[in-house]
Parts: sequence; C-alpha cells; structure tokens
Amino acid sequence: MSGATRLEGMVLTPRGFLQGSLVHADGRVLAVTGQPVTEAEARASALPLVLPGFVDLHVHGGGGQDVMQGGNAIDTIAQLHARHGTTALLATTMTATHDELRVAMGALAPACAHRPRQGAFVLGVHLEGPFINPGKLGAQPPLTRAASLLETELLNTFAPIRLITLAPELPGVLELIPLLRQAGYRIHIGHTAGSYDNGVAALRQGACGFTHLFNAMSGLHHREPGMVGAALAEADAAELIPDLLHVHPGAIRVALRCIPRLYCVTDSTAAAGMPDGDYLLGRHRVAKCLGGVRLPDGTLAGSALTMDQALRNLVSLGLGLIDASRRVSTFAADHIGLADHGRLQTGAWANLVVLDPSLRLQRVIIEGEEIEITHA
Repeated sequence: MSGATRLEGMVLTPRGFLQGSLVHADGRVLAVTGQPVTEAEARASALPLVLPGFVDLHVHGGGGQDVMQGGNAIDTIAQLHARHGTTALLATTMTATHDELRVAMGALAPACAHRPRQGAFVLGVHLEGPFINPGKLGAQPPLTRAASLLETELLNTFAPIRLITLAPELPGVLELIPLLRQAGYRIHIGHTAGSYDNGVAALRQGACGFTHLFNAMSGLHHREPGMVGAALAEADAAELIPDLLHVHPGAIRVALRCIPRLYCVTDSTAAAGMPDGDYLLGRHRVAKCLGGVRLPDGTLAGSALTMDQALRNLVSLGLGLIDASRRVSTFAADHIGLADHGRLQTGAWANLVVLDPSLRLQRVIIEGEEIEITHA
C-alpha cells in the first residue's frame, strides 16, 4: 500500500487484543487486522504491545515549563508528555487575574490550532480556576472570583475551553451550570467545600465529572458524605491522579468500584520529566523531591507524574491491561466528545504507543509521526 506504514504486534482495539497489524497513512489508522487473543496471551507473548496513545485532560506543565508562562512553553510541555506516550492533552490553567489568563491562553492558541512538532495534540484548555472555593485552594493562588459566563466567553476567544472546574456551593453557580453547558462547555466539580447535596444538585444541572477526585474537596463521612460521597454515589465519570501520593491505593480501588468511567490524569507541573529542584506553578514556587511536588508548607502541588507511569501504577494495583489502558486513553477522549482519539480503529488518529512486556515505552507515534523518545 503506497505511503502506508504497517506495525506488527499485539494490537489493542476497542474489542480487545488482536495478534496482527495496524496500518496507518496520512496521520490516520487505515486498518487493524489479525486474530483475537486474550489479554493473558497478549501479555505472555514476545510480540510488542500496541496500545492507544494516552489522553491527559489535566496538564499544568512539564519539561521545566508551566502553562501560565505563555510564550512557547506549551511546545516544550507537549513535547515532554509526548515522549512519555501522551498523544493528546488539555493545557490546564491556574487561578489568576483575567489579564494573566488572557495572556496565557493567547499563547496556547497556535498549539491548539496546529500540533507542535514532536508534541502531543493540544486539544484546548481545562480552566481549573478561578471559579473555585477560596477555602479549598489546594495549590491554587488566592485569586478566585465569582463564576461568569461573560468572562468564560471572553477567554474562549483566545483558546478553546473544553472543561471548566467549578465549586457548586458558591452563589449563583448551580444556576450558571446549564448556561455554560448550553454554550458548549463541559463542567467539573472541584476545589469545593460543598456538601453531598451540592454535588448531586450540580450533576442534575449538567456537571459531568469531578476534578482530581478526593483532592481539594469535602471528604466522605458516613453521616456527612460530602463531595466525595456524591461522586462515589452518583458520578459516571471523574478524574483521578494515580501517582500513589495524591490518593491511597485503597481509595483508588473504592473509586474504581463506584465510578464506571473513572479516568486518570497527571495534574503534572513543570517538574514532570525534570530532576529534583524548584519550579514554577502559576505564581507559586514549588519543589520536586521524593517523587512529589509540594508548596513550602508541604501541600501537594500537582505532580511530576507522566501517563506511562500512570498506566504501570494502575496495573500494579491489580487492573488488567485493557482496563488500565482505557482509563488512560479512551475514557478521557470520550469524556470530552472525541471519537477519533484514545482508540485504535479505522479512521481514528494514528496515535499509539508500543510497549515491551514490562510496559516500558518503546515507541510513540502521534498523527503518524514517530516521536523521538529516550529509553530509561
């Protein structure tokens, strides 16, 4: 087939593994063919494992660069995460002034329009602040303000906003959620001190998930189930940081039992892919050490996680590879309505990772482009 490239191995399709081949050309998958095999057979084989590229809906930075820096920081961030198997991401903002957000999002626009060379697709923006509870900032700067459709629409003129995190207990937010949904934005609940009832009400109004489940939200108690309780009882989807620091493995297992389409994010900072030291996270100076990223007072401040490690962490907790793969690729793509990302099937983007039996990256291909990676 002229101009086409063929990969052989154990290819994970939406229906399961095939021992066969994937053919791609012009950035798209042309065909996936082969004989069905079980996951156990695929894992036991000496053939390479070919999985959908990872989709990360919560990325603050990487490679020493932060989304809020503006300039060409997003190119470095997209390239760092691509080298770890992320083929598509949402650039995630910090709570900031309107002018700071405008400058940062203006700098994101070119990467949203055209994938950076050797980088992941930048699908748009996750507006994590400023419409959050000032009492649940986590590592966000204290620059919160009332949620506003007008401000959202103004910011959206600079770069496409795909996802917005809101605290539903704040005045006017429940009434605003349907208006934001009608305008095309997906709404998450997060950085919230709200109650169980606040969470359920927000879901009824059109919120579709939860930002970094368990973190920066009211916790679960058997008489006051809180926002975590609302997620576990009512949510179809939520994001979770599986670095094994933000959430205890036992709590991860609870969430996996309760939330059908729980998917994973890195919440990565400039420290991702970098040695221990000090880095920027919006206005904050954060420190990477002992595998985590923290403010000076010890508060977790994003992570240094990459999605290839997220996949390995999920498998280490006992998930099957097919299940783990969906939670770092397909479910996130589905969550923001992208049917041509996060899966290996005819017509989808040729975004894939090739892994060895120990689940270490061997190759990354994005839009048919071979990404130069450094093997550990």
